Amino acid sequence: MNKNDIIERIKQARYNADLSARELSLRIGKNEAYISRLESSKDSFEPSVTALLDIIEVCGMTESEFFYDNINDYENDKKILDLIKKTKNKEIKESIIKILENV
Repeated sequence: MNKNDIIERIKQARYNADLSARELSLRIGKNEAYISRLESSKDSFEPSVTALLDIIEVCGMTESEFFYDNINDYENDKKILDLIKKTKNKEIKESIIKILENV
């Protein structure tokens, strides 16, 4: 994930959280134009790690979700993985793998 991908992901997270750029800026303790400036990418302005983590939290996401390859698949993929982790039976896990490999 490069800088442009992160900025696009911030825009998407903000949109999904139904927050204006101004509101998100203020909620993370920055000046009201911070997110607009970040999203416009007209200069080399980049968020600090702390600011990025604050953005993720305010938007109601986890770091795993934010950085997941396809954010739209995150919930279903996580649910599948959680269910597989709960399965103690090795044969069932192997059967699931075979099913998924043939999809």
